[in-house]
Amino acid sequence: MFNRLEVAVMPPGPRWAAQLQLWVDGEDVVTPLVGVGGRGPFLQEALAAGRDGALHATGRSRRVVLGEPDCTGGCCGFLSVCVQRLGSLVEWSGWEVPYREVAPSPFHFEADRYDAELARAAADPAWGVRPEGRR
Repeated sequence: MFNRLEVAVMPPGPRWAAQLQLWVDGEDVVTPLVGVGGRGPFLQEALAAGRDGALHATGRSRRVVLGEPDCTGGCCGFLSVCVQRLGSLVEWSGWEVPYREVAPSPFHFEADRYDAELARAAADPAWGVRPEGRR
């Protein structure tokens, strides 16, 4: 059985640039591991406009930072995962988690649905997130 990814964008705030919220099978993946004051992946990095963002899966595994605690990743560690496309499958595995947290099990997504969710999130204008440099 495949996992199901859902992506939403949080508008920029006083401390963080626009960031993503990531749910797998209806459960928030980031907040339980970085804490309420922490941050998720930045929109500009994860769903980069006009090019493949960090969450884009290719045949080559790459480590993607999904968040950091309020005390900063340099203190307690970042939340990161290796993202890789394996044929018709996208795998998130090799989790690194902040200090004292328990790493999730690997996730396996159907590649077509994974790509469609990233495309939907990148194209959704409803969030009103302004491109960098615009006011």
